[in-house]
Amino acid sequence: MAEKLSTLFLPSPVTIPQSAALPIRIPPHSNTYQPFQNQNQNHNTPRPLISSCVATIIERTTISLSTPRSKSKPKSNSKAPDQTDKPWLQNLSLQAHHALQSLLASRSDHAPSSLNQILSFLSSNPNQCSADALVSDLFALIQSLIHHDRLRTAISVFNWARKNAPGDALLFSNGGRPLVPLIVSILGHLGRLSEASSLFNSVLDHIDAADAYTYTSLISAYYRNHKYRQALSVFEKMLQEGCKPTLITYNVVLNVYSKLLLPWKEVMALVETMKKDRIFPDYYTYNTLIGCCKRGSLHEEASKIVEEMKSRGLIPDRFTWNALLDVYGKSHKHKEALGVLVEMEACGILPNLVTYNSLISSYAKDGMLDEAIELKEQMELKGIKPDVVTYTTLISGFHKVGRDRLAHKMFDEMKSNGCKPNLCTYNALVRIHGDRRRFDEMMAIFEKLKADGLEPDVVTWNTLLSVFGQQGLVSEVSYVFKEMKRAGFVPERDTYNTLISAYSRCGCFDQAMEIYQRMVDSGIGPDISTYNAVLAALARGAHFNQAERIFLEMRERNCKPNELAYCSLLHSYANGNQIGRLRALSEAIYNGQVEPHKMLLKTLVLVYSKIDMLKDTERAFSELKKRGFSPDITALNAMISVYGRRRWVSKVNEILTFMEEKGYTPSVNTYNIMIHMYKRMGMCETCEKILCEIRSKGLRPDQCSYNTVVLAYGSQGRLKDASRVLSDMQAAGLKPNVVTYNTFVKCYLTNSMFVEAIDLVKYMVKQGCKPNKRTFDSILAAYRRDGRFKDARLFVSSVTDIYPGISKFEQDRLVYKLENMSWSIP
Repeated sequence: MAEKLSTLFLPSPVTIPQSAALPIRIPPHSNTYQPFQNQNQNHNTPRPLISSCVATIIERTTISLSTPRSKSKPKSNSKAPDQTDKPWLQNLSLQAHHALQSLLASRSDHAPSSLNQILSFLSSNPNQCSADALVSDLFALIQSLIHHDRLRTAISVFNWARKNAPGDALLFSNGGRPLVPLIVSILGHLGRLSEASSLFNSVLDHIDAADAYTYTSLISAYYRNHKYRQALSVFEKMLQEGCKPTLITYNVVLNVYSKLLLPWKEVMALVETMKKDRIFPDYYTYNTLIGCCKRGSLHEEASKIVEEMKSRGLIPDRFTWNALLDVYGKSHKHKEALGVLVEMEACGILPNLVTYNSLISSYAKDGMLDEAIELKEQMELKGIKPDVVTYTTLISGFHKVGRDRLAHKMFDEMKSNGCKPNLCTYNALVRIHGDRRRFDEMMAIFEKLKADGLEPDVVTWNTLLSVFGQQGLVSEVSYVFKEMKRAGFVPERDTYNTLISAYSRCGCFDQAMEIYQRMVDSGIGPDISTYNAVLAALARGAHFNQAERIFLEMRERNCKPNELAYCSLLHSYANGNQIGRLRALSEAIYNGQVEPHKMLLKTLVLVYSKIDMLKDTERAFSELKKRGFSPDITALNAMISVYGRRRWVSKVNEILTFMEEKGYTPSVNTYNIMIHMYKRMGMCETCEKILCEIRSKGLRPDQCSYNTVVLAYGSQGRLKDASRVLSDMQAAGLKPNVVTYNTFVKCYLTNSMFVEAIDLVKYMVKQGCKPNKRTFDSILAAYRRDGRFKDARLFVSSVTDIYPGISKFEQDRLVYKLENMSWSIP
């Protein structure tokens, strides 16, 4: 891919407001869709044939963005083909018909070499009064080529007409109609956006302004190719030129708003502008608006939209009900979602696959997998077969809660039922292998999806960024982002949010904030996900005061904090040792002042376990189960950790037995916690056995796994065994980090081997690993333990020889620490 793609160009003709935004999956087009529903329209006056065809072109182009036409056509009892949906055929002259047959005779979708001869009839009649007939003939010919899926041939015919006859002056005389909107739509379908833009500019060179159809076709072309900011640029230009948008224009732009995750108030502002122009929402508009409510838990707003539909005499259809049900599901309102299902059936609309997939997704994402499986069984009893979306949702859900065995079972069932994995499935598999640190398998999946004819999408790239960020692999995060840009992806809000989270997880807070600033400078304002990413970064740094200020800012911007935001606030209090604040927020969750979402209760288990408050941890775990939520692997790990620190092996085994019975797959972190427990108990061989078990389960021990086993042996003076484990670690491709070196330094110091410990510090510096505060403090502590004050003073005075890169601040800190230590000098 060209290197120039690595430099991003984000056109920003419109101001993007900085508050919450809501991405959606575009609602399918309703069968009852009525284009150009405008009170100013005279419904008694039929539009001219050409004008009617252009409206149909734009309508179909817009609809096809979300719902491709079915390949299967209804059977007809009539022997003659139905021509009612092909009005252009009425205007196809005999000469044009012969030209069409000649063009279709070619097997490929490329213009034949005899194009001049075939199209000569267009320039054979010099009579000026025939100009309209020529345009009509050309329009009908191109429409017929489109009908026969000869898009490239249609473009060649249009380009020939521009160079020969009728020529640009005539073709562009009517604001671009009827041919330009049609050709722009074809170019958009083919992904040839530069040609579409060039054609649009050529129209403007010949006339003062393009018409609404031409503008709408270009907006649709950009939208279809995911160039949402360019689509907004064209819309802004349309308004500046005084060209009044049509209903279809507004519908396309509303979809652009949803993809750009613009705030709800901006979406509604556009709807109000429509109404002021006497253009009123139709089914497609309302369904799109309901879809906009999915991100942000705007279930109340979605319900109001449905009520407005009804008040205007528009009866909600299946797409409406499915969209509303999906909003409730994504808002964690499962009872309300089931209520929509009941109301839907009461209205005589039977639930379909999309309905059940939405319900299954809402339960699966909240970790309620048993309920999700019940819904799957229910739909199968009704004769509705699960599809790839159903299975992929369940695979992701089971993995998310750590039940990988059931995730693999779902994948096997999917394949046995003939469901071919799609891109979403591959993205889920990338996530599964990445979360389990099986990076070779993860990249193999990445290559396989391409081998199967699929192209990585923005979700694929964001998943890779997220996986590497979670593992603290900052160089890999930067590399993937670079490759993403080289592949032609322009970062949007979701990618920036992922990067902010990834860099903060890697400990690169400054880089995370730099990404945030770059996003804002690109004209992309923060949404709820951005705030959540920033809050998570602040929580990791224990910046609870700043986190509280972010909460206030969110409320000022009418961006309602969700459960993720509260989770970050809990972590910031725990990391900042703010026990009073932590308990106050905990009580607000328990008593319902803050909705006790499963994620919040799970987070309470995590934070109290992290700060080793046993009773509070057990209460949170009890509340989680009491409210009907199944604990996930992270909550179970937290319970193992809090019991393991107390060496309560029986309690740990209870949790492990529960995990095995319920199909949970222990993670590397599960094993690491157990290694740590047995290390505290002095059971070195058991630690190493668990290390071997990790490998036997197909997982890869991480640096923490090896470091803990090294420390277990080293703390007992078994340096030979510790060195052997270190060799195994390096053989596994893991490079010793500062924790590894500090572990060995501590082992030497435990045995008063000061020379060896200091030599090791020098060695780690040569290997490019920087000693940290703990490295030097452990050496000083060991000198103090042995009462060797003079050696400690010599160490501090010569520390720059040991580590030339040590900061002046750290030197002064060591001097201060030395002077303020109490020494028992023999």
